[in-house]
Amino acid sequence: MQKKFLMTVSEIMEELGVSKSFAYKLMQKMNKELENKGFIVINGKVSRKYFEEQFYGMAEMSQNGG
Repeated sequence: MQKKFLMTVSEIMEELGVSKSFAYKLMQKMNKELENKGFIVINGKVSRKYFEEQFYGMAEMSQNGG
C-alpha cells in the first residue's frame, strides 16, 4: 500500500509514540520551516518526506520497508 504524501497529527503520534499536543508542536515547527523555505503548507498536515528527513534514519527505514 502506498503511503499518503501528507501526514496527520494521528500519524505522527503513532510513528513517534508521542502525545497529541507534542505531535502538533512538531507539525507546527516543521510547517514553519517549510513555509520559511517558500513552500505552501496545509495546517493540520505535514509533508511525509520532510517529516522522515527530520528524524535520523526514518527515510532509510521507509525505503527498506521498515
